[in-house]
Amino acid sequence: MKVIDFSQTNSILNQYVAEIRNVGVQNDRLRFRRNIERIGEIMAYEISKKLQYSVKNIQTPLGISPVSTPDNKLVISTILRAGLPFHQGFLSYFDQAENAFVSAYRKYKDKLKFDIHIEYIASPRIDEKTLIITDPMLATGSSMELSYQAMLTKGHPSEIHIASIIASQQAIEHIKNVFPEDKTTIWCAAIDPEINEHSYIVPGLGDAGDLAYGEKE
Repeated sequence: MKVIDFSQTNSILNQYVAEIRNVGVQNDRLRFRRNIERIGEIMAYEISKKLQYSVKNIQTPLGISPVSTPDNKLVISTILRAGLPFHQGFLSYFDQAENAFVSAYRKYKDKLKFDIHIEYIASPRIDEKTLIITDPMLATGSSMELSYQAMLTKGHPSEIHIASIIASQQAIEHIKNVFPEDKTTIWCAAIDPEINEHSYIVPGLGDAGDLAYGEKE
């Protein structure tokens, strides 16, 4: 399974990651959401290089122009709610893609222990399609795993791209164990070394959903 860590390369993407991490900047919700969206746009562009292409003859006002364009049937699946601006970034580039939404949340037993629950899924069929699952934060990888299992009720994709902004090393290892190795690629803006006792990524950036849309009770 291939893992792409953009923090190991020089890219403007790193500037947007720096801003969403920065406590002096991140509380500007509009800027936070837009930076999340920008990161999604850049990742979509990079993923587009891995799609299958063929040449189509395009009619112009003056003749025919051969253009190589993607052939993949795409489904962009997003884990609510923090994933919405990230999803929009992908959709801005893959504007013809189908869309899926999964509600996954932590149900706490006490301050430290929780289970992941799936409450809602809206998705087209995904058989033999390219599935892109987006979630800004991969702490343990459990939400991603359960969301994928929920998506499998809609069919089996030909290939899978997991896109995250910040992932923990633990989540990366978990995903390697539970996703099909031969057809999965993980794309991350950064991979952080650990999670704390509350299962938050360290150093991370805090709660992406709250920073994007305000605190919840």
